Amino acid sequence: MNATDRTPADLLRSALAADPGRPLVTFYDDATGERVELSVATFANWVAKTANLLQGDLGAEPGDRLALLLPAHWQSAVWLLACASVGVVVEVGGDPGDADLVVSGPDTLEEASACSGERVALALRPLGGRFPQPPAGFADYAVEVPGQGDRFAPFQPVDADAPGLVVGGEELSCAAVCERAREDAAKLGFGEGARVLSRQGYDSWEGLSAGLYAALATGGSVVLCRNAEGLADGALAQRIESERVTHTA
Repeated sequence: MNATDRTPADLLRSALAADPGRPLVTFYDDATGERVELSVATFANWVAKTANLLQGDLGAEPGDRLALLLPAHWQSAVWLLACASVGVVVEVGGDPGDADLVVSGPDTLEEASACSGERVALALRPLGGRFPQPPAGFADYAVEVPGQGDRFAPFQPVDADAPGLVVGGEELSCAAVCERAREDAAKLGFGEGARVLSRQGYDSWEGLSAGLYAALATGGSVVLCRNAEGLADGALAQRIESERVTHTA
């Protein structure tokens, strides 16, 4: 990765330039049996479409606050990078009542309805499927995002030193996210091509770093496992082997 990258969006651009075909995010949901694998190119395409939705249809601007009420999921990772592309501040588990926009999963719709701004809901169904019945007062992400453009250009340049992420009560700039990700990768021994299996949530810096940022910062990839609490040791060991995992979190 390029040592001069100062935002998560920069990290993704470098990954795309280096090897667009390699896996970046592999997602398992052990409650449904779902497995999804996204290459760098496919992930970047989802990010571009989501950033276009965010900047265009939702009217988001740099500095706007977005409450992200989603679990560790491949679509959550897409939203984190899309917000970084626009300059929107992601407040992980933030208060929707204080946010300019909210992005919610199916289990937090009542809480998310406190947002007076734009509201987006994700069904978190296999293959990014839509809600059978669209939730009232929310845009269904799976309906809105496919028609968005495959290339994204921000209306305003993103300031790497401006706030970019709030998690666990701590506010980090985009540059600080990249810095910490590199530090974590070095501390955990993530080298070029590291493949990290994470069963952590996205509600802490540790979970975000192990499950996305640290691997992205070092040319690696992640295997996100949701609802893996009851996974037997043998099944986990088999997954680690089949996915060629080099590190676990």
